[in-house]
Amino acid sequence: MRYSHRQRLVSPYVIVWALLALAGFGVIAFFAVRQPLNPFDFNVAAWVQSFEAPSLTHTMVFFSTLGATKFTILIAIAAMLILFFVLEHRMELVFLAASLGGAALLNKLLKTIFQRERPFVHRLVEETGFSFPSGHAMAAFALYGALTFLLWRHIRPQWARVLLIVLSCLMVVMICISRVYLGVHYPSDIAGALLASGFWLSVMIGIAQWYQGRHGAVSGYRLRQ
Repeated sequence: MRYSHRQRLVSPYVIVWALLALAGFGVIAFFAVRQPLNPFDFNVAAWVQSFEAPSLTHTMVFFSTLGATKFTILIAIAAMLILFFVLEHRMELVFLAASLGGAALLNKLLKTIFQRERPFVHRLVEETGFSFPSGHAMAAFALYGALTFLLWRHIRPQWARVLLIVLSCLMVVMICISRVYLGVHYPSDIAGALLASGFWLSVMIGIAQWYQGRHGAVSGYRLRQ
């Protein structure tokens, strides 16, 4: 399919979402830096931790572990192998790698810039490094958001697409809640991470759409080479 000047290279919705996510992150970052110990973070964290129970703690540790770097990498590698050897979608592999790698680098940069200390009360597990924005939350959103974007185009039944969204959202939500429950992140760390990762993923989707529009690889959103 040849590119026509009448076609939009990038969906305006992607641009709007990217701008909204960037603006939202700016607001969260402003208040997180100006008032690191604020009532909102303490009240929300206290409410989440009020449900503490041994069985729930084990569950939260499990989801937190799933959001750790090594497990995120394992899931990403498995997805890349399927894309490369089974579906032969090499450009989708590049998209997934860039989405995850870029989110990880962006997280390190933001942590270095803001240098917010982690919560110091009611920690159920120990973590090192700075708190804002949450690396687990950014990685989870980038991974499951990118996978949802890629798999959506290969799944036809409506019920399967709904299931895909529900499962992806469930994984991201549980990983995010687990970090607050375990006392290693403030709620604003999570909110900032989701917005930062959402911005980056929107940028990557925009680049993917631009590439497809310029090169006319295939119809729709498919990025097959």
